[in-house]
Amino acid sequence: MNTEAVIYNAHETGDGHYIIQATLNSEKSLNALNQAMIDSLLPALERFEKDETVVAIVLDSMGNKAFCAGGDIVELYKAMKDQPGERQPFVQEFFVNEYTLDYAIHTYSKPIVVWGNGYVMGGGLGLFAGASHRIVTESSRVAMPEISIGLYPDVGGTYFLNQMPGNLGLFLGLTAAQMNAADCLQVKLADHFLLHEQKMQLIEALTQQSWTIDKDVNRQLVSHCVMSLEKTVYEQMPQGNIAAHQAVIDDAVSQPTLSQVMSTIAGWGDEDSWLKRAKRSMVNGSPLSARILERQLEVGKSLTLAQCFKLELQLSVLSGELGEFAEGIRALLIDKDNQPAWKYSDVDSVDDAVIDNLFNPIWDENAHPLKLKGE
Repeated sequence: MNTEAVIYNAHETGDGHYIIQATLNSEKSLNALNQAMIDSLLPALERFEKDETVVAIVLDSMGNKAFCAGGDIVELYKAMKDQPGERQPFVQEFFVNEYTLDYAIHTYSKPIVVWGNGYVMGGGLGLFAGASHRIVTESSRVAMPEISIGLYPDVGGTYFLNQMPGNLGLFLGLTAAQMNAADCLQVKLADHFLLHEQKMQLIEALTQQSWTIDKDVNRQLVSHCVMSLEKTVYEQMPQGNIAAHQAVIDDAVSQPTLSQVMSTIAGWGDEDSWLKRAKRSMVNGSPLSARILERQLEVGKSLTLAQCFKLELQLSVLSGELGEFAEGIRALLIDKDNQPAWKYSDVDSVDDAVIDNLFNPIWDENAHPLKLKGE
């Protein structure tokens, strides 16, 4: 049994290059992103980027249930509980490393295919969102569920939620609604649909290509391989939940205030299971998280990708001090009572000064702990 956090396999191509298959190896935890995975992937990706024999990366995971169901946040909880109300070096270090990895994927010079089968949530979406070729399958369940743990949609959510059409980023952040393959394609969070059983077919197809030193040409080669397989199964893609409920969602997110948006969603009936689940997540979620989401989407509209990650590091570090994040983890994963004692009863009672303080810079730009490639 291989106990490595990430397993690497090199698939040789016919012309002497290599496709690297990097596999998250924690099936029991639904491949929750932990520090060991980050510590493995970051230097490996840097090494493969410099290696001229490596032409593409395929990032996948063990098992059939999840690519990556989120970040491993239990260790964060322990650090926050050891010294409540104080800034924790471990919390900062974890998020610095996670966001550095996410940004490296967004800006990678070689093709990265991420196989988003099963659950792709939170930290898993951070790995998925920035890849050059984002594959969803018949079982993909993609979400940003941070409102349920007193956090906010991080791992680049400030950037990619703002890229979605029709204010859907606000809806998805508020409700933790699970998207299937069609939904992900609609909101431009995925590029292609394949069946999970086609993964090795894709890798085999990649090994049969004639690769070049031109990275743009190589990206096109990957796209060609994916689309050749996609056209044979595209009709098997499930119907999109967002498209099926577009009018109802549009009505909610077009309300003039956050409070009215949430009141509209809270007023939905329970006849439809997908809407019911989305409503329940929002109603039971943290009002503080909802207010952070509102501000981050507003601020994020004018930020670059790098600036979004730097803002998120600040928000995550400060969230570690507030107690809301720790309480959310406790209720969901530690005591599992699903009864979080949120600081505020609703979004209107959240102190504006608390939100302002979260977004006021805590580091001088030159001293910012998140050093991103290319800056």
